[in-house]
Amino acid sequence: MPIAIEFFVGHAYAILFLWVLVEQLGIPVPSIPLMLTAGTLSATHRVSFSNCLLAVIAACLISDSIWYSLGRRYGGRVIRLLCKMSMESTTCVAKTERYFTRRGAETLLFAKFVPGLSTVSAPIAGQTGMPYSRFLFYDLSGTLIWSLSFLYAGRGFGDLAKRSQGFFALLSHFAVLVFILMVAGFFIWRVVKQRRFLAQVRELRLEPAELKAMLDCIPPPYIVDLRHPLDYLPDPRVLPGAIRIGPAEIAHRADLIPRDRDIILYCTCPSEETSAKVALQLHRLGITRVRPLRGGFDGWKQAGYPLLDYIADSELPEPDLTTPASTLNHVA
Repeated sequence: MPIAIEFFVGHAYAILFLWVLVEQLGIPVPSIPLMLTAGTLSATHRVSFSNCLLAVIAACLISDSIWYSLGRRYGGRVIRLLCKMSMESTTCVAKTERYFTRRGAETLLFAKFVPGLSTVSAPIAGQTGMPYSRFLFYDLSGTLIWSLSFLYAGRGFGDLAKRSQGFFALLSHFAVLVFILMVAGFFIWRVVKQRRFLAQVRELRLEPAELKAMLDCIPPPYIVDLRHPLDYLPDPRVLPGAIRIGPAEIAHRADLIPRDRDIILYCTCPSEETSAKVALQLHRLGITRVRPLRGGFDGWKQAGYPLLDYIADSELPEPDLTTPASTLNHVA
């Protein structure tokens, strides 16, 4: 048996525990290929299937409990940090918050199967104030489903391979190469996907200083706050003239969005991912004068530009398109 396989067999549980722990702490290293490998080797009885399962569960519970506690204490700041570390930040915050809004704690049952969702589900659960006992039950259940799925998949493949001694010997010799190719393929796919999206973002986004100058124009730009309700907790204020529309609602309200004004979108995602995705969606619907705000809400706030208290739609008068947005003390 090759030296690399012997080394893995000799330290399988420690390697599996540390690898999964690092991934669940937010470093984008894929643990699925390693779990498949461990499951396959368990068919030879050189490693214990049960011990592999315990190593994965322990790593997940430690990392998820840490992120739950940090999310409960620091809220959105921790989530934005995780999204910057994640290679799936394009969907990170908005997708997870949407799942939690619809399904609550049940989101944790399948979170680890969804790129991006796995990264931030624990801190968002803490941010929402979910009791730790409830979080622990659903997180443990989801971890069991996730780990058993891939360990059993590997075990099933190992059992099939054992029926052909020649094939099993070949697999043993090239197992490390197969593992490296799986990890490399994972990274290449994620990097290409991320770069393609960010290239589209760069073509669209607007600088805060440009928007500040546009607020004095007549008619003023139509500004949309895409933040999730959880993101309002640290600071509920909005940009001058902004209205709140969730990313999932924007397509249904597309008919209400003016075509003769510049549409500016902002969120709290790293690299304006949610704003850019919604901008591309509106472009496909024929609304072309739409751009995401560079830096989003945080970028505008850090630049020292004005923020106003939000007034719900039902409390607003008809918008006055002859008044610059910078002079408004309510939402247009």
